[in-house]
Amino acid sequence: MDFVRIDDDTWEIPRDGAMRVPVRIYASARLLDLAKRDQTFTQARNVACLPGIQLKSYVMPDGHQGYGFPIGGVAAFDPDEGVISPGGVGYDINCGVRLLRTDFTAVDVWSRRKELLDEIFKEVPAGLGKDGATKLSLGVLKDALSRGAEWAVAQGYGWTEDLDRTEEGGRMKEADASRISTRALERGLPQLGTLGSGNHFLEIQKVERIFDPVAARAFGLEGEGQVLVMIHCGSRGLGHQVASDYIQAMENLIGVVGLPDRELVCAPISSPLGREYYRSMAAAVNFAFANRQMIAHGVRAVFKRVLGTDRGMRQIYDVCHNVAKIEAHVVDGRERRLCVHRKGATRSFGPGRTEVPDAYRKVGQPVIIPGSMGTASYLLAGTAEAEDLSFGSTAHGAGRLLSRQESLRRFRGEKIREDLGRRGIELRATSLRGVAEESSASYKDVDEVVGVSDRVGLGRLVARLLPIGVLKG
Repeated sequence: MDFVRIDDDTWEIPRDGAMRVPVRIYASARLLDLAKRDQTFTQARNVACLPGIQLKSYVMPDGHQGYGFPIGGVAAFDPDEGVISPGGVGYDINCGVRLLRTDFTAVDVWSRRKELLDEIFKEVPAGLGKDGATKLSLGVLKDALSRGAEWAVAQGYGWTEDLDRTEEGGRMKEADASRISTRALERGLPQLGTLGSGNHFLEIQKVERIFDPVAARAFGLEGEGQVLVMIHCGSRGLGHQVASDYIQAMENLIGVVGLPDRELVCAPISSPLGREYYRSMAAAVNFAFANRQMIAHGVRAVFKRVLGTDRGMRQIYDVCHNVAKIEAHVVDGRERRLCVHRKGATRSFGPGRTEVPDAYRKVGQPVIIPGSMGTASYLLAGTAEAEDLSFGSTAHGAGRLLSRQESLRRFRGEKIREDLGRRGIELRATSLRGVAEESSASYKDVDEVVGVSDRVGLGRLVARLLPIGVLKG
């Protein structure tokens, strides 16, 4: 496979064979070499073969092997001639991140951080298959699937202003729960308001460094030491089942003949099955928005109970990581509506885009990039350059380096917990096995990933955040 170096952080795999477009890669030389260890670039080349793909198949700095599409993959398709692929969204539909600011400093919460974590651990159910305290009827669940975070706020979970600071306003209006399978509904019924397991987490963080004071102020950051809360989770069992259902449906109805990889099973966007998947995916997106909305409400309740107030706990933003959406982008000098797949990638719209909340429109959309357990996370601002470079997208995290099986072979949860404690980071986890699977050594260097995003122009550095308390599912 040929890699053409464009500059220090930009590479291209030229169009060849069945490829309809080239592959564009944003990575340092080291990150490129790490991604060569798996099938990341083979998958990106395969995506480049899909009908209706526009401009390029993109790989973000955290790119690694996924299901069909690489994780950290971005591709946009013509809505009339192109396809929509569940593998381009992922099984955890709308896995995403929500970030809350507070009026507290690390000094204010230091002596109470253990209590805060203990109470959040009680308030926010976490772990594999864990059910929430809220039991819904089927009708109410379908209402939540239709209205997303809007539904949650109407039920008293959180504040109306949260919706203004959520991608899509916390609701994809195309959602249709009528085609969600009984099995998916059954899996979703008990799980609203739960964190889940795997790489999902909730962190109490502090601002360690501010790079862009103007954007930081717009986002509500007041200085180093300010306490934030980051929530990372998705659509739980419901989203996973929706993905499974439509992968099977597309295999049965359309098949995989002619595809470079059966995991790229897809349907024309304009076909009845393509439209049905899009609307069902949107419903799962809304489930995830409602889920994070309820968790944020629980966090605020704990801070009020333990520290006496939740005043100032305004939401900075909530972003999707796994989604396909119809968006306006310029291609060959003309604005067009395209179906943009972001698989383990974050939207990074620049100043002036109408999708960016009024409060942030002068500085760009907040972009939240979590690190791995015990490492830094970052807050960036979207850029106009990203819209030209990657359909307004950047990385979504550090990017996995070791498999979970390999991580379990190398690391012990007890040792990781001790190491975090020595660094002043409190840990609560449902499983030490899960802690071992999510060791920071199992991931790439988030500082390097974010550095590439900043240098290339995919996102502008605003602040570096460090954990002081971690809750793992």
